This record gives sequence, structure tokens and C-alpha cells, in this order.
Amino acid sequence: MSTPLWTPSPARVAASALTSFRHQAEKIAGKPLGGYEELHAWSIEQSPQFHRLVWDWAGAIGDPGERLVDQGSGDMASVRFLPDARFNVAENLLRRRGADDAIVAVDESGGRRTLSWDELRAKSAQFAGALRRLGVQPGDRVAVWLPNGPEAVIAMLGASSVGATFSSTSPDFGPAGVLDRFDQIEPVVLVATPGYTYNGQWYDCLGRLEEIKAGLPSLRATVVVGQDWDEFLASGADEPEEFEQLPSTHPWYILYSSGTTGVPKCIVHSTGGGLLQHLKEHRIHCDIRPGDRVLYFTT
Repeated sequence: MSTPLWTPSPARVAASALTSFRHQAEKIAGKPLGGYEELHAWSIEQSPQFHRLVWDWAGAIGDPGERLVDQGSGDMASVRFLPDARFNVAENLLRRRGADDAIVAVDESGGRRTLSWDELRAKSAQFAGALRRLGVQPGDRVAVWLPNGPEAVIAMLGASSVGATFSSTSPDFGPAGVLDRFDQIEPVVLVATPGYTYNGQWYDCLGRLEEIKAGLPSLRATVVVGQDWDEFLASGADEPEEFEQLPSTHPWYILYSSGTTGVPKCIVHSTGGGLLQHLKEHRIHCDIRPGDRVLYFTT
């Protein structure tokens, strides 16, 4: 196709985050970077300068360290981003305060729940405090078997606050599908749903949950949303809010391959790579700004 379907106006281009970022990059490069192709080429040729600019331009919280990129032996697999950094990814994600909506969750029946930035931070801190009371340490795994909703986000942020590694899977998976994934990572805490609604029908999960718990001897605690979720949060309410400062290579979360060619493979994402990539994609490429809403539709 030779004709673009849509082209932004010059005013919209000038006001974009990408243009703002490009102007800052030109100051560092000491030369004009006239278009996207030139900016992209500079980001590859001057990777340490580029990633330092991403960190500074986005106002990331933490100590980036002296080196922004370690090229290793020269091959892609040995490259390390932010090799000297110390920061906490949850502290960066929870930096905003106030009564504006942080999460708006709508289920298929039209039920709507909202959490403000202050509420999200408070509940995440309570979850983190409850984990600390259980003795959860950096590197321990916290898993959720939940629908996509506020509790999953709170658990991820709370786990990340203490440096625990987060993982999740959908409640429409049976025990074998869940255990194929979670058995590999040996979680110490599991957050689960009692059930979910799909296509107007309620599906009970409590029977399957007993099989899953029996297959995870590493568990110290299982928290069921709607049963003991509030009690679990309350157990951490008196703990001080803390964000564990961790290296950029620290594992943030674990996803899985589909399992179509055997047991699902664990795919580990680091805090440094995850934070930098989200800052680039969301802030620069997608031009997402405070007050914008991002829709994510899934099970």
C-alpha cells in the first residue's frame, strides 16, 4: 500500500511525546535527527546515551548507576541494560497520587469497580506488608489464579514492592494446566478466585483449587478473593510501606509459552528490561499521558 490510511496533522506531530523526546536526543547527539528513521538509527548506534535519555526523560525513580548498557561480548544475548542500577519497579508504577482513577474494571455483566491512585497504592502496600509477615523475600514467587481485575494488579504491585517474582494464569485453566506452569516456579503464596462468570454462566473454582493446592507443596499461604482477601490485606496494614531496591536483572514476572509442544516454558522478564521497554512503548511510541485510559480486554 503506497497511500497512508491516516497522517497526523503537523500540530499533532509537534505536540507528540516522540517529538519532545527527539528534541532532547538532538541535544545529546549534537546534530539534527530529522525524522523517526534518524532517531531510530541513533538509538541503536548510541544505545547507552539513548537509554540514559529514556530514564531521565521519563523521570524514572531510582539510581540508574554509571553504566546504562553493558555490551558484554558483543552478541545480543550478553547485553545487559542498567547493569549498575538499583530501583523498584512498583515504586515507579505507583508514583502518581490522588483521587483520580488508576483502575476501572468492568466485567461481562456490566459490574464496574474503580480504584484511585491513592487506594491502589494503599492496597498494594498492605499486600506487600502481608507478604513480609509471611517471611516472603526477594526472589520468592507469588502466583495468582485470577481473572483480569484489580486484585491481580494489587498482587503484582505488592509482590514487586518486596522483590518477589510475580506470575499468573487464567482461572479457565484446569488443575493440570495450572500445575504445568506453577509447579515449575514453586510459589510461596497463591491468590485464587472462588469462581468466574463466562457467557452468563458461573464457573466454580473451589474444587479445582483444592487439587492445585495439593500439587504445590511450596505454598505457605493461599488467599481466596471474596473469602479471605480483605483479612489478608488487613494483616499487612500496620507494616511500613517499603520498596525493595533491586538490580535491573532481578526477575519481575514470569509468563509462559503456550504448552503446545510440551510443558509450558517459563519466560522470565527482568525489572530493568521490563521498565525500560514499558517506558519506551507507552510513553514515547503510544504517547500515553496522565489522564489517558488504556483498555486491556482479556480473560
